[in-house]
Amino acid sequence: MKRTERVGAIIKLLTDTPNKLYSLQYFCDRFGAAKSSISEDIRISDAAVRAAGGGYIETISGAGGGVRFVADITPEQLQILQEEFCSRIRDSRRILGGGFLYTSDIMFDTHLINRLSAVFAKKFKDRGADYIATVETKGIPLASMVSRQLNLPLVIIRREAKFSEGSTVSINYFSGSYDRVQKMSISKRAVKPGSKAVIIDDFMRGGGSTKGIADILSEFDVSVVGTGVAIAGVLPEKKKIEDYTAIVFLGEVDEEKKSIEVFPNRQIF
Repeated sequence: MKRTERVGAIIKLLTDTPNKLYSLQYFCDRFGAAKSSISEDIRISDAAVRAAGGGYIETISGAGGGVRFVADITPEQLQILQEEFCSRIRDSRRILGGGFLYTSDIMFDTHLINRLSAVFAKKFKDRGADYIATVETKGIPLASMVSRQLNLPLVIIRREAKFSEGSTVSINYFSGSYDRVQKMSISKRAVKPGSKAVIIDDFMRGGGSTKGIADILSEFDVSVVGTGVAIAGVLPEKKKIEDYTAIVFLGEVDEEKKSIEVFPNRQIF
């Protein structure tokens, strides 16, 4: 293969499998090239990826080292993303009543969610997590994208136990959004005891669901090393969890004036 062809193939492979580590020898064997040539190819690939935006190619030295693509977002890109996110949420047609908003179209927009996932991938990439955890249903696309960016397994905690899950553990928790006690369950085979997880969800009001996820994971001695939510309500001010990262904050939803207050979180990083 010509150098231009190898560079294109390297970029395609690495960006298709974010955070997965490949040895230099892997590329040498695949392309039939010397390590010196592959090293130069990777340098060129990194420059091209950085120029395009969205991440960079990281080289890790040592016996267990190699190269991998790391998702990233610049402060300028983050600001543009947040403004676009806020603009879509402000659409008064989203108001359903009772302070609720229709956000399914946003949370299932794969292009937008892929960009939002880069925020959490950058935020939590050095936390040493073994899993990305979420609760069904609207948080699944975002959590799935984050798990892909970090090359981690996705654990979905269900509202109701399914026969196909095998033996499960269930807990009751209080949901502030619905103002009632609800139930969630997780398969005993889903996580390994003593591991670490990052919680990702689409929306948080009082933090009841998020705390429920942390509580059910603690039944397996799984510690939570980070929590990310796309939208966090300003009220109630006192959440059931303290350490979390929101991309935007939702304020007052005025049904009469058809107005929605939403603003970016400027202290993500």
